[in-house]
Amino acid sequence: MNYRNKKILNLARDAPCVLCGSSDGTVVAAHSNQSRDGKSMSMKSYDYRVAYLCYHHHFMIDSGKLSREEKVEMWEDAHRKTIGWLFDNGHLEVK
Repeated sequence: MNYRNKKILNLARDAPCVLCGSSDGTVVAAHSNQSRDGKSMSMKSYDYRVAYLCYHHHFMIDSGKLSREEKVEMWEDAHRKTIGWLFDNGHLEVK
């Protein structure tokens, strides 16, 4: 079963791009493109495998001229920063 959570996705509206700090209104929860994260041809990856990215960085990872390895590395860095932002801003906590 593919995990879905609209709250995690909607929090991107209040977040800056975790790669450049932009708050230009284009920041979205960009899903992982890796099959190990639940991605398939017809399905997005799990909602807990997202990175809060502006249009520019989302495009670079999804369609840019980077190598596959560079895209994975950039997305993983952004995902780690997104998790940090969620904790730092009180949206995630360990109980």
